[in-house]
Amino acid sequence: MADRGCPLEAVPLPAEVRESLAELELELSEGDITQKGYEKKRAKLLARYIPLIQGVDPSLQAENRMPAPSQTTAAVPKQQKPRPTSSRDERFRSDVHTEAVQAALAKYKERKMPMPSKRRSVLVHSSVETYTPPDTSSASEDEGSLRRPGRLTSTPLQSHSNIEPWLDRVIQGSSTSSSASSTSSHPGGRPAAAPTAAATTLTGPAAHAHLGVPVNSRVSSKIQQLLNTLKRPKRPPLKEFFVDDFEELLEVQQPDPNQPKPEGSQMVVLRGEPLAVGVPWPPSLLAALQRWGTTQPKAPCLTALDTAGKAVYTLTYGKLWSRSLKLAYTLLNKLTSKNEPLLKPGDRVALVFPNSDPVMFMVAFYGCLLADLVPVPIEVPLTRKDAGSQQVGFLLGSCGVTLALTTDACQKGLPKAQTGEVATFKGWPPLSWLVIDGKHLTKPPKDWRPQTQDAGAGTAYIEYKTSKEGSTVGVTVSHASLLAQCQALTQACGYSEAETLTNVLDFKRDAGLWHGVLTSVMNRMHVISIPYALMKVNPLSWIQKVCSYKARAALVKSRDMHWSLLAQRGQRDVSLSSLRVLIVADGANPWSISSCDAFLNVFQSRGLRPEVICPCATSPEALTVAIRRPPDLGGPPPKKAVLSMNGLSFGVIRVDTEEKLSVLTVQDVGQVLPGADVCVVKVEGAPYLCKTDEVGELCVSSTTTGTAYYGLLGITKSVFETVPVTAGGMPVSDRPFTRTGLLGFIGPDNLVFVVGKLDGLMVVGVRRHSADDIVATALAVEPMKFVYRGR
Repeated sequence: MADRGCPLEAVPLPAEVRESLAELELELSEGDITQKGYEKKRAKLLARYIPLIQGVDPSLQAENRMPAPSQTTAAVPKQQKPRPTSSRDERFRSDVHTEAVQAALAKYKERKMPMPSKRRSVLVHSSVETYTPPDTSSASEDEGSLRRPGRLTSTPLQSHSNIEPWLDRVIQGSSTSSSASSTSSHPGGRPAAAPTAAATTLTGPAAHAHLGVPVNSRVSSKIQQLLNTLKRPKRPPLKEFFVDDFEELLEVQQPDPNQPKPEGSQMVVLRGEPLAVGVPWPPSLLAALQRWGTTQPKAPCLTALDTAGKAVYTLTYGKLWSRSLKLAYTLLNKLTSKNEPLLKPGDRVALVFPNSDPVMFMVAFYGCLLADLVPVPIEVPLTRKDAGSQQVGFLLGSCGVTLALTTDACQKGLPKAQTGEVATFKGWPPLSWLVIDGKHLTKPPKDWRPQTQDAGAGTAYIEYKTSKEGSTVGVTVSHASLLAQCQALTQACGYSEAETLTNVLDFKRDAGLWHGVLTSVMNRMHVISIPYALMKVNPLSWIQKVCSYKARAALVKSRDMHWSLLAQRGQRDVSLSSLRVLIVADGANPWSISSCDAFLNVFQSRGLRPEVICPCATSPEALTVAIRRPPDLGGPPPKKAVLSMNGLSFGVIRVDTEEKLSVLTVQDVGQVLPGADVCVVKVEGAPYLCKTDEVGELCVSSTTTGTAYYGLLGITKSVFETVPVTAGGMPVSDRPFTRTGLLGFIGPDNLVFVVGKLDGLMVVGVRRHSADDIVATALAVEPMKFVYRGR
């Protein structure tokens, strides 16, 4: 506009004109008139007086014919184009304009009357006189984005953007200044004192018409909101921006002076019983297989059931030996690629077998061991893009797997490509598939014998583990660890030759593999494998097989015991009197105790003895950590611990009473495995030994544990090569320990108690909560409904 750079104080305006201008400004500020209408009416009012202004070009009088700068009102926001970056608006930089502003401020200070705005500040008298507006030509970006070249978005409040920052600095620099608007918009603001002199930031059209014009000080709420916004710092400090959350966080993390703290002495390393001396252990598991396969060829090794509970096939030790030999010979001599053997000793091979076919899995597993290949058992992929299958594919790729073994029936059920071959699954490396049914194998020459040398440090097999983030890693188990595990389990469980074991677990991994495929062969045991599909149809099937085969041992999970309770009504002819040991593989879970107690209450009248139930604790890294001993082996009586949930949330063991609802009842998982050393270390930080009444992570030093995460040296060192230290920083042993991922403590009679897993640990503030505890609480409220519907 023509006269925006000129003060109206130089023009003698009549009182009625000044009042009209004031009303016009008020209408514009409250959105009652458009910008265009404002310009026309204002030009009409000032038309006769503009020539009186000295230094103004008469050609600029026709204000309504000049294009106004892009402006938006607070009430009617419109997006406008920014000013060209090359143009400099000299109107707001004239000396005449600066002097006019200074004069106006001085005049209003003499009158001691407020400026027409609610944004008032108390100023020191000399503040305005000692400050001058900075030269915008050297303004930095820190002084606000309103003056950044190319980013100008003009509003009615930006016409004097070069005055706003320096005037705000005067206001903020005064020790007596305060702002009513800042009081309401900033935490910790103080009300302004009674003003002795008032000033306002000059913004927009009001900066011109209001100078020396006595008008109503009422300002629209939207204009006031914009003024308050401009009053705030452009970029508040980070701490001020998050002040509420930050203070609340500090309050949560403050330690409670009344929280329970460990008071016991520092624990010592718990040493398990030594492995039996003088027992004629075989030099390797393959040597045991060869012995039984040649001396007891007709002895039953494994019986497979169909979904109706009928025995469909019994694998003898002679058949297991001969078919494993065929497979080993075929793998080493009949598979070629470009006239060279496809496999060489030490290569990894995937085993893809369904849970309903333990016989072929067993043949494949021992065939790989005889050929000095490393089996990698995995689940059968169901679709080409299965999410879990992608993680398994990553494991296969990292292991360098190029060959997968399967059965004819399983291969027919796999997704196929257009060529008719097995499809390439998402994330999997390119694989060759070998069907190992009898007709596809080659009988070896009579003089061919595999190497069944003593167990060594070489990798025997790789077992996959899925973490809570969904990633899959492979735990390597050496031949020496495999043999030591079989020996320790034989001693701990009291296994003897030709015993019958009923196995409900997955035979490809964990306890189902260690007991049902490995330890059973070393002791020439007969395993009755219960498929998972049969358990869903008939949850009582495993009990019926214990009764019909007079099984001495059974391997189940607490869920299987619970399902049996739901299906046992009306069953009068079952007896569990033959059981010598009932191994509960997930006995470390806090909720397993309710299943064990309920199962005993029902089946004790049917021959089940209380001391037969043997919970155990296992880990993919440490294999079997602890197991309760059968009564005939002289183990201590079972124990229960009723623990305060409040104490557990602080990692402290406090015995409570069963009458309270805020308690967690856990059962022992027996003693540590023979030949193993166990200690409990702090969950966070360096592996310092815990106190005797403190919850920590169980660590095991033994020849029975896994040796590494395949191909992952970094996390292998932190998990498989931990060195626990005392409070003084001294190592507790010259041998490394393996972290188990189990949280617990050592109780009376050197019994191990597990209260959760590291993967299920949730830390809120300074308190710990376990996912297992949540499940246990739900089961305690209404166990039958929750377990049955959520199984």
